[in-house]
Amino acid sequence: MTPAADSYDVIVIGGGPAGSTAAALLAEFGHSVLLLERDRFPRFRIGESLMPGTYDTFTRLGLLDRLNETAFPRKHSVQFYSGSGRASKPFYFSDNSDHESSVTWQVLRSDFDSLMISAASEKGAEVVHEASVHDVLFDGDRAVGVRGRFADGAIQEVRATVVVDASGQSALISRRLKIVSTEPGLRKASIYTHFARARRDSGVDEGATIIYQTEGKDSWFWFIPLQDDRASVGVVGDIDYLIQSREGDATAIFHEELAKCAPLRERLDDAEQAFPMKVTKDFSYRSKQVAGPSWVLVGDAFGFLDPIYSSGIYLALKSGEWAADAIHGAFETSDFSADRLGAFGPKLNEGMEALRKLVYAYYTKEFSFGRFLRKHPECQQGIIDILSGNVYADSVRQIFGPMAEMCELPEEISL
Repeated sequence: MTPAADSYDVIVIGGGPAGSTAAALLAEFGHSVLLLERDRFPRFRIGESLMPGTYDTFTRLGLLDRLNETAFPRKHSVQFYSGSGRASKPFYFSDNSDHESSVTWQVLRSDFDSLMISAASEKGAEVVHEASVHDVLFDGDRAVGVRGRFADGAIQEVRATVVVDASGQSALISRRLKIVSTEPGLRKASIYTHFARARRDSGVDEGATIIYQTEGKDSWFWFIPLQDDRASVGVVGDIDYLIQSREGDATAIFHEELAKCAPLRERLDDAEQAFPMKVTKDFSYRSKQVAGPSWVLVGDAFGFLDPIYSSGIYLALKSGEWAADAIHGAFETSDFSADRLGAFGPKLNEGMEALRKLVYAYYTKEFSFGRFLRKHPECQQGIIDILSGNVYADSVRQIFGPMAEMCELPEEISL
């Protein structure tokens, strides 16, 4: 399948959560939208846990009823285990609000991403799968379209007034323009897979995300319950520690770290690995700008933070939503400048900075959230807010002064 036309109002590169959100809302505004997705869905993706803060975007997209009809486990909380095996009290989102938005989902990404891209198509975006974008076309510094190879092997140029880069970690535009920077203090790697029949908790805790530190705090594991009696499990650590200093393969390294995490071992005693281990490396980065003349970055194409707080889909949805609003405003004013298209950038960046500080706190070996909250119980609300995705709340900003007394926080990155 190739595009039906030679020119569109907007071309969106990538049909993940960010690209699908932007395409759906722009089509709903009445713009002609071409969404180009490299893969044929369904496809595998890691990053299955949602934050309650995604609720408003799902409401706007009209997806709440569909999500409620799925078999996705309901997520009520996040819980942390220390390197000694001590469990924190669960951080229940309902402690923040008794609204239905305090319950979210653990999603199988193949199903979830298919639901998202279908929503874009239903709202009027033209969706083309197996479309590999080779290049973004520029006239000077202004984006004017893309060149790609389509399923039939044809190479074709397609023009657009605005190009949205939602290409994920390929980050086509920012890497071409050399405006992407990695995070030196967060050079991490992860090894992950799914397990069948892993033991999970019961009742309201059945769908909880659980974060385990290993003995010595050199690595940590995520445990995310999924549908069909599966669980997503992965280990994260510094690249030098987890990958470069080891001789074994990914499976051997995973089990070496698992041996240092007794509470998680118990959950996996009778479990069966569902597919071979996968590895990602050096995944924390950010672009120096979110937009330029006639182009916009959303989701992982703009930046990605460490996965510990499951913020990836939240940031993808919000950036896709805000980008759609900015692009629609640009069409209304015929102003496709970087300032107009990137008007949402400072707000997006503010949320990423709040999450980034919390990431650095977690990786400080001497820091403990339990000890922090015992010393500063007034910060409990801020921690629940940020874990919920309510990252712009006053309570969140108030936690970092006290936190800086107990660990070194990074200098802020501004756009």
